[in-house]
Amino acid sequence: MKAARVEVWIWVLVYAGLVVFGTGLAVQRSDDSLGWCITTVGAVLIAAGALLVWIRARMNIDATQPEKPAP
Repeated sequence: MKAARVEVWIWVLVYAGLVVFGTGLAVQRSDDSLGWCITTVGAVLIAAGALLVWIRARMNIDATQPEKPAP
């Protein structure tokens, strides 16, 4: 997987996770169990984004050869 694609997924997962997590906290006011379910999904998305940050930090990228653009 290319580094640029991993970076895009990091941003998507972290921001989507934050939105879902916040929505879950708001829903907890009216329905506690549903709010906890939504909050858990948001936390999992944030954790997946954090895992991708760790994976991206360990990717071996040769700085002398630029990535080829996709056709």
